Amino acid sequence: MTTLMVADDHPLFREAIAAVIAAGLPGCRLLEADSLAQAMHEAQRHEASLDLLLLDLGLPDAAGLDGLARLRDALPDLPVAILSAEQDRRTVLEAIELGAVGYIPKSTPRDDLLAALDRILEGHLYLPPQVMRRPPPTRHDSPPAPLDDRLTRLTKKQLEVLEALGHGASNKGIARKLGIAETTVKTHVSAILRRLGVTSRIQAVLLAGELDLAAYLASRRGR
Repeated sequence: MTTLMVADDHPLFREAIAAVIAAGLPGCRLLEADSLAQAMHEAQRHEASLDLLLLDLGLPDAAGLDGLARLRDALPDLPVAILSAEQDRRTVLEAIELGAVGYIPKSTPRDDLLAALDRILEGHLYLPPQVMRRPPPTRHDSPPAPLDDRLTRLTKKQLEVLEALGHGASNKGIARKLGIAETTVKTHVSAILRRLGVTSRIQAVLLAGELDLAAYLASRRGR
Protein backbone atom coordinates (compact mmCIF):
# COMPACT_ATOMS: atom_id res chain seq x y z
CA MET A 1 0.00 0.00 0.00
CA THR A 2 1.29 3.45 -0.95
CA THR A 3 1.46 5.90 1.95
CA LEU A 4 1.59 9.67 1.44
CA MET A 5 1.62 12.57 3.87
CA VAL A 6 0.34 16.07 3.17
CA ALA A 7 1.84 18.78 5.38
CA ASP A 8 -0.23 21.95 4.98
CA ASP A 9 -1.79 24.27 7.55
CA HIS A 10 -5.03 24.82 5.59
CA PRO A 11 -7.64 22.13 6.45
CA LEU A 12 -9.71 22.78 3.32
CA PHE A 13 -6.68 22.29 1.08
CA ARG A 14 -5.72 19.07 2.84
CA GLU A 15 -9.31 17.88 2.43
CA ALA A 16 -9.26 18.72 -1.29
CA ILE A 17 -5.94 16.94 -1.85
CA ALA A 18 -7.21 13.93 0.08
CA ALA A 19 -10.24 13.75 -2.20
CA VAL A 20 -8.09 13.97 -5.34
CA ILE A 21 -5.67 11.29 -4.11
CA ALA A 22 -8.49 8.98 -2.96
CA ALA A 23 -10.12 9.18 -6.39
CA GLY A 24 -6.94 9.00 -8.47
CA LEU A 25 -4.80 6.64 -6.38
CA PRO A 26 -7.20 4.00 -5.03
CA GLY A 27 -5.97 2.22 -1.90
CA CYS A 28 -3.48 4.98 -1.07
CA ARG A 29 -3.12 5.72 2.64
CA LEU A 30 -2.97 9.44 3.41
CA LEU A 31 -1.50 11.02 6.55
CA GLU A 32 -1.94 14.70 7.39
CA ALA A 33 0.02 17.33 9.32
CA ASP A 34 -0.65 21.01 9.89
CA SER A 35 2.87 22.02 10.97
CA LEU A 36 6.47 21.03 10.34
CA ALA A 37 6.78 19.70 13.89
CA GLN A 38 3.81 17.39 13.39
CA ALA A 39 5.05 16.35 9.95
CA MET A 40 8.45 15.39 11.36
CA HIS A 41 6.87 13.54 14.27
CA GLU A 42 4.50 11.56 12.03
CA ALA A 43 7.21 10.93 9.43
CA GLN A 44 9.49 9.44 12.07
CA ARG A 45 6.63 7.28 13.39
CA HIS A 46 5.80 5.98 9.91
CA GLU A 47 9.28 6.16 8.39
CA ALA A 48 9.29 2.50 7.33
CA SER A 49 6.06 2.78 5.35
CA LEU A 50 5.97 6.42 4.22
CA ASP A 51 6.57 6.70 0.47
CA LEU A 52 6.32 10.45 -0.03
CA LEU A 53 5.78 13.64 1.97
CA LEU A 54 4.08 16.57 0.21
CA LEU A 55 5.31 19.74 1.92
CA ASP A 56 3.84 23.22 1.75
CA LEU A 57 6.30 26.11 2.04
CA GLY A 58 3.94 28.21 4.16
CA LEU A 59 3.80 26.20 7.37
CA PRO A 60 3.58 28.38 10.51
CA ASP A 61 6.71 26.91 12.11
CA ALA A 62 8.95 26.90 9.02
CA ALA A 63 10.00 29.81 6.84
CA GLY A 64 10.17 29.02 3.13
CA LEU A 65 12.65 26.28 2.29
CA ASP A 66 13.82 25.98 5.91
CA GLY A 67 11.26 23.23 6.51
CA LEU A 68 12.61 21.20 3.59
CA ALA A 69 16.18 21.60 4.82
CA ARG A 70 15.22 20.46 8.32
CA LEU A 71 13.34 17.45 6.99
CA ARG A 72 16.28 16.45 4.80
CA ASP A 73 18.62 16.71 7.79
CA ALA A 74 16.37 14.67 10.08
CA LEU A 75 15.13 12.12 7.52
CA PRO A 76 17.59 12.05 4.60
CA ASP A 77 16.06 8.93 3.02
CA LEU A 78 12.47 10.22 3.01
CA PRO A 79 11.30 11.48 -0.41
CA VAL A 80 9.89 15.00 -0.04
CA ALA A 81 8.09 16.92 -2.77
CA ILE A 82 6.98 20.53 -2.53
CA LEU A 83 3.29 21.32 -3.02
CA SER A 84 3.08 25.09 -2.93
CA ALA A 85 1.41 28.20 -4.34
CA GLU A 86 4.90 29.67 -4.85
CA GLN A 87 5.99 29.23 -8.49
CA ASP A 88 9.11 31.39 -8.67
CA ARG A 89 11.70 29.58 -10.80
CA ARG A 90 14.52 30.32 -8.36
CA THR A 91 12.52 28.86 -5.44
CA VAL A 92 11.72 25.74 -7.46
CA LEU A 93 15.36 25.16 -8.39
CA GLU A 94 16.59 25.86 -4.85
CA ALA A 95 14.13 23.25 -3.55
CA ILE A 96 15.54 20.65 -5.93
CA GLU A 97 19.09 21.64 -4.97
CA LEU A 98 18.10 20.95 -1.33
CA GLY A 99 16.96 17.45 -2.27
CA ALA A 100 13.25 17.69 -3.06
CA VAL A 101 12.15 14.97 -5.49
CA GLY A 102 9.55 17.20 -7.10
CA TYR A 103 7.84 20.58 -7.09
CA ILE A 104 4.09 20.74 -7.76
CA PRO A 105 2.34 24.13 -7.90
CA LYS A 106 -1.01 24.22 -6.11
CA SER A 107 -2.54 25.56 -9.33
CA THR A 108 -1.76 22.28 -11.10
CA PRO A 109 -4.90 20.73 -12.67
CA ARG A 110 -6.19 17.54 -11.04
CA ASP A 111 -5.06 15.12 -13.77
CA ASP A 112 -1.63 16.74 -14.01
CA LEU A 113 -1.28 16.54 -10.22
CA LEU A 114 -1.97 12.81 -10.29
CA ALA A 115 0.45 12.35 -13.19
CA ALA A 116 3.10 14.24 -11.20
CA LEU A 117 2.54 12.02 -8.16
CA ASP A 118 2.76 8.90 -10.32
CA ARG A 119 6.05 10.10 -11.79
CA ILE A 120 7.53 10.87 -8.38
CA LEU A 121 6.37 7.57 -6.89
CA GLU A 122 8.02 5.78 -9.82
CA GLY A 123 11.32 7.34 -8.75
CA HIS A 124 11.54 10.25 -11.18
CA LEU A 125 12.07 13.94 -10.55
CA TYR A 126 9.06 16.15 -11.32
CA LEU A 127 9.29 19.84 -12.15
CA PRO A 128 6.61 22.18 -13.52
CA PRO A 129 6.68 22.46 -17.33
CA GLN A 130 7.46 26.19 -17.14
CA VAL A 131 10.63 25.38 -15.21
CA MET A 132 11.68 22.58 -17.53
CA ARG A 133 11.55 25.00 -20.48
CA ARG A 134 14.97 26.56 -20.78
CA PRO A 135 15.27 30.27 -21.62
CA PRO A 136 15.91 30.91 -25.33
CA PRO A 137 19.60 31.41 -26.15
CA THR A 138 20.88 34.92 -26.84
CA ARG A 139 22.85 35.83 -29.94
CA HIS A 140 26.01 35.80 -27.79
CA ASP A 141 25.57 32.17 -26.71
CA SER A 142 27.65 29.51 -28.40
CA PRO A 143 25.54 26.63 -29.71
CA PRO A 144 25.92 23.69 -27.27
CA ALA A 145 26.83 20.22 -28.40
CA PRO A 146 23.86 17.90 -28.96
CA LEU A 147 22.68 16.53 -25.62
CA ASP A 148 23.05 12.93 -26.73
CA ASP A 149 26.70 13.62 -27.56
CA ARG A 150 27.26 15.17 -24.15
CA LEU A 151 25.79 12.14 -22.37
CA THR A 152 28.17 9.85 -24.27
CA ARG A 153 31.02 11.71 -22.57
CA LEU A 154 29.94 10.29 -19.21
CA THR A 155 31.24 7.01 -17.84
CA LYS A 156 28.88 4.28 -16.72
CA LYS A 157 29.34 5.26 -13.07
CA GLN A 158 28.81 8.94 -13.82
CA LEU A 159 25.54 8.09 -15.59
CA GLU A 160 24.44 6.16 -12.51
CA VAL A 161 25.29 9.15 -10.32
CA LEU A 162 23.38 11.48 -12.66
CA GLU A 163 20.38 9.15 -12.57
CA ALA A 164 20.45 9.21 -8.76
CA LEU A 165 20.67 13.01 -8.78
CA GLY A 166 17.52 13.02 -10.88
CA HIS A 167 15.78 11.08 -8.11
CA GLY A 168 16.69 13.79 -5.60
CA ALA A 169 19.37 11.73 -3.84
CA SER A 170 22.01 13.39 -1.68
CA ASN A 171 25.72 12.62 -2.01
CA LYS A 172 25.45 10.43 1.07
CA GLY A 173 22.45 8.58 -0.36
CA ILE A 174 24.20 8.05 -3.71
CA ALA A 175 27.31 6.75 -1.96
CA ARG A 176 25.24 4.24 -0.01
CA LYS A 177 23.28 3.12 -3.08
CA LEU A 178 26.30 2.67 -5.33
CA GLY A 179 28.63 1.33 -2.64
CA ILE A 180 31.25 4.05 -3.07
CA ALA A 181 32.74 6.75 -0.83
CA GLU A 182 30.98 10.10 -0.52
CA THR A 183 34.18 11.83 -1.67
CA THR A 184 34.06 9.69 -4.82
CA VAL A 185 30.48 10.84 -5.45
CA LYS A 186 31.62 14.47 -5.20
CA THR A 187 34.36 13.75 -7.73
CA HIS A 188 31.84 12.17 -10.11
CA VAL A 189 29.44 15.12 -9.72
CA SER A 190 32.22 17.58 -10.54
CA ALA A 191 33.13 15.57 -13.63
CA ILE A 192 29.47 15.37 -14.70
CA LEU A 193 29.06 19.15 -14.48
CA ARG A 194 32.25 19.71 -16.44
CA ARG A 195 31.42 17.22 -19.20
CA LEU A 196 27.83 18.42 -19.57
CA GLY A 197 28.93 22.05 -19.64
CA VAL A 198 26.80 23.15 -16.67
CA THR A 199 27.57 24.72 -13.30
CA SER A 200 25.12 23.11 -10.84
CA ARG A 201 23.50 19.78 -10.00
CA ILE A 202 20.04 20.99 -10.94
CA GLN A 203 21.23 22.22 -14.33
CA ALA A 204 22.66 18.75 -14.97
CA VAL A 205 19.36 17.12 -14.00
CA LEU A 206 17.33 19.51 -16.17
CA LEU A 207 19.67 18.99 -19.10
CA ALA A 208 19.49 15.21 -18.82
CA GLY A 209 15.71 15.44 -18.53
CA GLU A 210 15.50 16.96 -21.99
CA LEU A 211 16.62 13.64 -23.46
CA ASP A 212 14.91 11.23 -21.04
CA LEU A 213 17.92 9.86 -19.22
CA ALA A 214 16.06 6.67 -18.26
CA ALA A 215 15.52 5.80 -21.92
CA TYR A 216 19.15 6.57 -22.70
CA LEU A 217 20.36 4.32 -19.88
CA ALA A 218 18.01 1.55 -20.97
CA SER A 219 19.40 1.70 -24.51
CA ARG A 220 22.97 1.48 -23.20
CA ARG A 221 22.16 -1.45 -20.92
CA GLY A 222 20.53 -3.26 -23.81
CA ARG A 223 23.66 -3.12 -25.94
